[in-house]
Amino acid sequence: MSDKIRIDDLARPVLNDTQKAALEYGKTLNISIDRAGIMAEAEQTVGLSDWGPDDFIERLDILCEAWHNDPELTQIGRLSLRNKLLQHATSRLLIQDQWTRHPEILDLNIEKPIIVVGLPRSGTTHLLNLMAADSRLRSLPLWESYEPVPRPGEGLLEDGTDPRYQRCADAWAAMQATSELVAAMHPMDPEHIHEELELMGPNFGSYNYEWLAHTPAWRDHYYATDQTSQYEYMRDVLKLLLWQQRDTSRPTRWVLKCPQHLEQLPVLQKVFPDATFAVTHRDPLNVLASTVTMQAYGQRISRKRVLMQELLDYWADRIEHLLRACVQDRDALPEAQAIDVPFKQFIVDDVAWVEKIYHKAKLPMTDTAHNALHGFVKEKEGAYGRVEFDLAGQFGADMGALRERFRFYTDRFLGET
Repeated sequence: MSDKIRIDDLARPVLNDTQKAALEYGKTLNISIDRAGIMAEAEQTVGLSDWGPDDFIERLDILCEAWHNDPELTQIGRLSLRNKLLQHATSRLLIQDQWTRHPEILDLNIEKPIIVVGLPRSGTTHLLNLMAADSRLRSLPLWESYEPVPRPGEGLLEDGTDPRYQRCADAWAAMQATSELVAAMHPMDPEHIHEELELMGPNFGSYNYEWLAHTPAWRDHYYATDQTSQYEYMRDVLKLLLWQQRDTSRPTRWVLKCPQHLEQLPVLQKVFPDATFAVTHRDPLNVLASTVTMQAYGQRISRKRVLMQELLDYWADRIEHLLRACVQDRDALPEAQAIDVPFKQFIVDDVAWVEKIYHKAKLPMTDTAHNALHGFVKEKEGAYGRVEFDLAGQFGADMGALRERFRFYTDRFLGET
């Protein structure tokens, strides 16, 4: 893959043969996104029926109604969204079953996690995966985040592979075939270290659903709802993952990350009071450009038209919301537990910045850890192409107005005018 990639057909996609075939296949489907059908299929899949507290139903209904009634979704888009809800519903049943049969799980503690906080597309993914290369830290690979609990009676495959891993690998292969540039923007292979907000999915929470589809109704519900219970649910799934570890030599100190945390800092600190918080900062215009380009590229398969203006307006508002919460709440984090990580400095010497974070976390930088981190950097160097972003040319954005809009943040954290 070349170093620089420009997507010239972002607004008016020119589909490849695989994409055309996928859309043609979709025309043979009639996908219904309804709560009753999803819940019934989940129960049948795992042979369980205890859903735990039923407050999730309201949230599931909001998503089902919004997505089922969206006339611009393609059938492939509808299938993908329904599959995601089914995945979360299935995981909810399995998680609840474990908590019910083994209540001692909830007595475990999540001790002194290192949590990366920052805008999406601001280096948080690289920072997380870099620290995850340190064998002293427990991280969350994508395949495990998608299916935290094995299905009943499902053993390893003949080659020793966990079926959950294989399902994730198959999904990644399909994504690469239908969205061939996705790896250049955000790798989603099974071993990629993922965001813990995926663990809120079985409780049908988090802003993750905003990334899956253009769903203002979900955003409005999320804004209006205290997220403490979602963070407590996620924390308790982390406890379950530690409890499931059969290898006692595996680490138990988590390294985590999620951009959503930027607008939930009081809740995050309440649920993880002894955490170390690494807050990344990047020019919001770069973040916005990356976000809307990735979103627009994905819509060539999921929607009947690409929502260029809608994406720009939506994510400019969304990023502003994240940043205003950061400006409001950043100083509430204890100085002894928090560190700001400027993106431009981080990318110049990422390992040195990890060492600064470790100093805050009271985790020594050993020779072994240092070598592991540098080994990760070398391994990933040039692994993916770089997509070029053009907010003005491709989305018609007024760059001067946007820069003024975000000045409240850049003046504070980036020293830009």
